[in-house]
Order: sequence, then structure tokens, then C-alpha cells
Amino acid sequence: MKITNKTSSTNQTSKALRKVFSLPASMRDVAMHYCSGCGHGIIHRLICEVIDELEIREKTIGVAPVGCAVLAYDYWNFDTTEASHGRPPAVATGIKRILPERIVFTYQGDGDLAAIGTAEIIHTANRGENITVIFVNNAVYGMTGGQMAPTTILGQKTETTPWGRDAQRDGFPLKISEMLALLSGVVYVERTAVNNAKNVLLTKKAIKKAFLNQIENKGFSLVEILSPCPTYWRMSPVEAVKWIETEMVKYYPLGVIKG
Repeated sequence: MKITNKTSSTNQTSKALRKVFSLPASMRDVAMHYCSGCGHGIIHRLICEVIDELEIREKTIGVAPVGCAVLAYDYWNFDTTEASHGRPPAVATGIKRILPERIVFTYQGDGDLAAIGTAEIIHTANRGENITVIFVNNAVYGMTGGQMAPTTILGQKTETTPWGRDAQRDGFPLKISEMLALLSGVVYVERTAVNNAKNVLLTKKAIKKAFLNQIENKGFSLVEILSPCPTYWRMSPVEAVKWIETEMVKYYPLGVIKG
């Protein structure tokens, strides 16, 4: 009978293993409430990875919105406060001015930032407030049931545009990033997406640059992220990420807009 050395075999296997995944220190180890295929979870993690890599967790303050990400503070392991619908830029401005050494960012959806919060974001950007804005654009109202958003593209079907958004009836989609890039107080605007691995990495790079701009006191930075919403797009997660690539980027092209 041949006797094998199981202990030796196990040790060799352990030495060959390489750790490829770990939870960021800035992220809580809890289950998320987001729908299958939603991009919020990916973006949450990217923010946490950047904060860890920059070693700023103990001095970071996030401002959570009203919308699908209203419970962001349940997932982030750093100081986070809540703001009224559309008002995260105002709250962030107040925090940053009182505590200028802190790294302050807002996390906002298209309804929060581009609808009820339009005035807040425009004037905050125009003043050149030294904050970072993460703008998640899924082209639909998520939390309230899938209605048309300011960023809903032409022809897109929603609960309030069942035959598709029509320019004559509903107006045109709002290109917030291009609008803000015209303002003198804005130093950096980039649009990215989380529909594939390459774009996820580019999104992380953009987020890091936006945080570094704040650390270096350069002024206002915004990263717009095209994100899938399979539930209210009435698509599978696979169909949703493809739709970003084939349809959404036609109106919202990716890349650096300013900075």
C-alpha cells in the first residue's frame, strides 16, 4: 500500500494559492439591497477601494442622496451623512467649508442631481467648491418606480413614456456633464461606465483622479458614471450592459470632458 503525505500536499497547495479578493476596509461586510445587475454595488466598491488606496478613510465624509442609494451609509465604513433630495452639494459645501481638511464627496443619481438638484449642482460647481461629485446616470427614476428622468434618452420607454421619450413632448435628455464643464469653477469632468471590466477600471481611475484633485485643492470635480438598471429598463442584466454600449453611449459619449 502506498502512503501519501497529505500534510505535505496540503502545504504545497496553500503555498500555490494567491489571494485575489478582499473586502476594502472602507466597505462593510453586509448584504446589499440593490436589484440584480444594478451598478450601484460596483460603484460603491470602487469608491471604497480608492479611499483605501489613498489612505484617507479616517478623514473622508460622504453625503448620501435620496434615491436608490439612500442607504449608502449602510455599506460604507467611513463617516457618511444624509441630505434632502437634491441637496447633497449644499450639505457637502457646508461640511467642506467648516472642515476644509476633510475629503468630502457626494454620491447622486440622475433624479437627485439632474432634476430636483439642478440648481444646487450648478451653483456649487460654478463657485468651484473643492469637493468631489460621483454622479450615477441610469437614465431612469429607480426608487420611485421607473419614471422618465432628465437623462432618459430619446425613444427610451419608461413608466411615464410607455411609447418612448419624444423630444417634442418631453424635451431632450439633459447633458449635465457637458453643461458643468463650461463653468469656470470646474476643474475636472469625466464620463465613464460600468458595463464591462475595462470600463470599470477606467471608472476607478477617474474616481481616484477626482479625489486627488480635492486633496491637491484644485477645486470642483465630477465623475458621471453610466450604470445599468435592468429592473426598470425591463431587461436582463446582460441585456442592460449591452444597451449601455449600443444605445446609451451614443448620446452620452465616454471620456474626459474637462480636465
